[in-house]
Amino acid sequence: QNLLDMMVAEEESLKERLLKSIALCRKEIDVLCRELQLDPFEAEEESTILQMEKNLRTHVEVMLKQKRDRKQELKTLQERDRDLCDILCTTPFCIDSNAVPSLEDLDRYRCHVASLVAEKEQRREAFVSSKRQIILLMEELDHTPDTSFERDVVCEDEEAFCLSEDNIAALQTLLQQLEARRSLNEAVCAELRSRIVALWERLQVPAEERESSAVHATGSRAKTRKALQLEVDCLEELKLQNMKSVVQAIRAELADYWDKCFYSQEQREGFSPYYDEDYTETLLELHDAEVGKMKSYYEAHKDLFEAVQKWEENWKLFLELERKATDPSRFANRGGNLLKEEKQRAKLQKTLSKLQEELESRVQAWEQEHDGAFLVKGQQFIEYVTEQWQLYRLEKEKEKQERQLKKSRQMETEMLYGSTPRTPIKRRVLGPHTPGKVRKV
Repeated sequence: QNLLDMMVAEEESLKERLLKSIALCRKEIDVLCRELQLDPFEAEEESTILQMEKNLRTHVEVMLKQKRDRKQELKTLQERDRDLCDILCTTPFCIDSNAVPSLEDLDRYRCHVASLVAEKEQRREAFVSSKRQIILLMEELDHTPDTSFERDVVCEDEEAFCLSEDNIAALQTLLQQLEARRSLNEAVCAELRSRIVALWERLQVPAEERESSAVHATGSRAKTRKALQLEVDCLEELKLQNMKSVVQAIRAELADYWDKCFYSQEQREGFSPYYDEDYTETLLELHDAEVGKMKSYYEAHKDLFEAVQKWEENWKLFLELERKATDPSRFANRGGNLLKEEKQRAKLQKTLSKLQEELESRVQAWEQEHDGAFLVKGQQFIEYVTEQWQLYRLEKEKEKQERQLKKSRQMETEMLYGSTPRTPIKRRVLGPHTPGKVRKV
């Protein structure tokens, strides 16, 4: 009986321990469900107490592992987040470090860290690319980093550079400033090269001396710019020593632009320094300014001037053919040249008419746009063309009158002295004198 009582007591004690364990496990599971933000756990009531206790204890262990895993992942994400925030100079992800994160919280945190990683790579690529360009530009400009930011960019380790938005923006600003300086250098070097070539032409520098010039140096580095400036200075000094020949050369250039722009003599005389014989630097500067003005004027309206020049060339050719048409000797030629000239003259008349119509339309549009008269040799274009035709007709009339006057004078001479034979009279040609026979005595 004692043995039975002992067995019953032992079973009762085991049951009590199991029930206490079940209660503790249920309580712990409830806490873990709240911490892990899970739905309440429902145990299987049909199982035995022993099986239920085992199931609850196993479930507690699983939930505790979930809690540890989530806390560990949160810690890892926070460490990664802090590192990235230090590099990118951004604010860390807002999350309670003491609480157990939910699966949704962890998912959002992972996405946030992934976006920071992508942003870091993007900024790193931008930094490396910009740094490479900045180093090349500084070398080209002979520029030494003189600010702490420039030294950080060029001299410090790439991994140590803070990839903040402000730093990336400052990096782009620095790159743009250096590119602007390079563009300015390129423009200055191009201008210096142009000045050197222009001075060569004015000073008539021999080709062999030009070959050794710095103008052939490529690029726009600071030393290239200095070499070009030095050559310009030397040529300017030489120009001062040869002022008269330089002024005469630029006057020839100015006269060429006057011709291209169809300036009249009165318009040319408006620039009085052209006729000044006191060759000074001031006189040269005045001529330089006038050439610049005329060049800009010609380039701005080049198409129109070229069209007028084309009309002028056709007009001169037409006058030349008209002159040939009145030449009596043209009837003596052979090979059909007379017929060719007549066809060419007819074609030129049509071409001149067409060109004149087109030019009148273009000149009218130009005058409306610029609110002024387009002058050709001091006259409005239509007046100039009309005058050329009038001069042509007057010349034709003058030639006609001269022919009529010559004919009337010839008729008067014939009436007074008789007509003049058209062909010369053949005269008897006497042979050499031979003596007659001597009469015999």
